[in-house]
Parts: sequence; C-alpha cells; structure tokens
Amino acid sequence: MTELLELQGVVEASPERVAEVLLDARPGGRSPLAATSSAHPAAGDAFTVSQDGSTLTVTVDRAARSIAQQGEWWYRGVTSIEPDERGSLVVYRIFNVAAGHRWAVRFVSRGPLAAAPTAFAKLLGGLGEQLDCAAYPLPN
Repeated sequence: MTELLELQGVVEASPERVAEVLLDARPGGRSPLAATSSAHPAAGDAFTVSQDGSTLTVTVDRAARSIAQQGEWWYRGVTSIEPDERGSLVVYRIFNVAAGHRWAVRFVSRGPLAAAPTAFAKLLGGLGEQLDCAAYPLPN
C-alpha cells in the first residue's frame, strides 16, 4: 500500500464530538461521508455502499476514530481524527492498494487526486456546520 496524498484540516471541536458525526457514515447518517445510496446488508461497522456507480467497502474504527473507504481496484481513502490544540486535526490519506499496475494507477488516480482538496474542504465545512464551529483545511 502506497500513500499518494495526505490532506489535513482543523475542526474546532473535541475529537469525541467530531468522531460522533464523522463516523455516522451509514446511508442516512450525519457524516458528510455518508453515502446517499443504500448500504448492502452487513452488521456492525463494516459495510458496502454504492456511490457514483462504484461499490465502496466502508470500515469504521471507533477506537481509532477513523473511517476507511476502499473501492474498485486501487483506491483506499482513510479519514482520521486526532487531538489538536485547536480542537481536532482531521487527516485524509489516499492510498494505492493495487497489486502491480503502477502505470495504470498513475493514470486513473489523476482525477481523484486533483478533486481531493475540494472534496476535503467540503467535508470539513460539513463537519463545522453540523458542530457549529470553525473548520478549515491546512496548507499542504
């Protein structure tokens, strides 16, 4: 697994409050990451959703305050929450999980990697709005 991108942002609320919202990621949940389509039946904090024509496997790790979304053949996105003096540091990482085919991953990942900063800023804005606090990306 190779890290392709890391983005960081601050949400000025406690990690517990941020996790309460962010990790509520099942369809219909409060998380900005919650899929709008229905989940495929699964118990607990691991489930699959259909989103934008792709199937994503979602794994919520409440103890680690993180959520992983893995889809198709190369993509794994992990969003985690860490304590910060301003409240919470939210970290989003995109990984290449493909076995081989490095040239193909470089080609297909360009769009998602280019769109990631905007999507991450939108995620932070959604968290800030729900928690009624400031939320902002940090410069890379």
